[in-house]
Amino acid sequence: MDPILKAALSSWDWRPDVIIILVLAGTLYVKGWRRLRQRSNRARSAKQTNGWRAAAGWRPVSYLAGLVFVGLALMSPLDVLGSMLFSMHMIQHLLLIMIAPPLLLIANPMPFMLWGLPNTWRLKIGRGIARLINRNAPFRHKLRAATTPGIVWMIWLISIIGWHDPNAYNAALRSDLVHDLEHLSFFLGGMLFWWHVTGAGPRIHKQFGLIGRIAFALSAVPPNMLTGVAIAFAAEPIYTYYNNVPRLMGLTVMNDQQLGGVIMWVPGSMMYIIAALVLISRLLQGEARKPALPEGQWSTDEALIAPGLEK
Repeated sequence: MDPILKAALSSWDWRPDVIIILVLAGTLYVKGWRRLRQRSNRARSAKQTNGWRAAAGWRPVSYLAGLVFVGLALMSPLDVLGSMLFSMHMIQHLLLIMIAPPLLLIANPMPFMLWGLPNTWRLKIGRGIARLINRNAPFRHKLRAATTPGIVWMIWLISIIGWHDPNAYNAALRSDLVHDLEHLSFFLGGMLFWWHVTGAGPRIHKQFGLIGRIAFALSAVPPNMLTGVAIAFAAEPIYTYYNNVPRLMGLTVMNDQQLGGVIMWVPGSMMYIIAALVLISRLLQGEARKPALPEGQWSTDEALIAPGLEK
């Protein structure tokens, strides 16, 4: 094995700031989930199943998986390899934008995180949040106005397109501070985007139905795909930083750039398509559960007449 590649693969950057945040987030969530699970067990024994579904066992699995992917993106050899291979950097971005955020948000973390706090803190913080997002609270109105689907889509788009500008991208690779800012903007932009797709709390916007969420998820595909295609089919190196680093695995600068563009184009776009398919499945299941209309409502002459033939 190439000694440089071997060294890169064994390079884990155990960042205390990232570890503390991930461990704290995971501990609060699991502790809160266990508390609500216990309450749900009591509700289940009383034949009240709503709480049972809310504390379903898959939720902490999803949440902890999301935290693991954040850790892999920021501390694993991916971070070192991303400074040598554009394609590895694309995988790192995919984890932060398209994989970790939906896994975290489908677990609906807000109520579980609150229940994970000590009782005194939970009551104080819960009341404070309730005041901030109360229907008539000024903060709620400002937050709602700043996070409409259109604005969130633009934030997501600017973060994707902006950081793939050659100057911004090269600056991120040359400066740890700019690199952290790039990753933070990717992650926060992804969290805002998937917040609307998943419908996770807090729910401060007008109800975003399944059809709207499907359309919102699919709206990310064209810009993401076009960016990947533009990178994959570029005639010359876009990111000059990679011209001056050791080449790994026999990949030339252009081979690596083309592979990175394909990763963004195909797997990256598929994340949004998969989300839309999941939502379509939920939509169809909801339709299938609807009770059949009584015969008297669909077998009348008026109901059966072909459109345009009414008298």
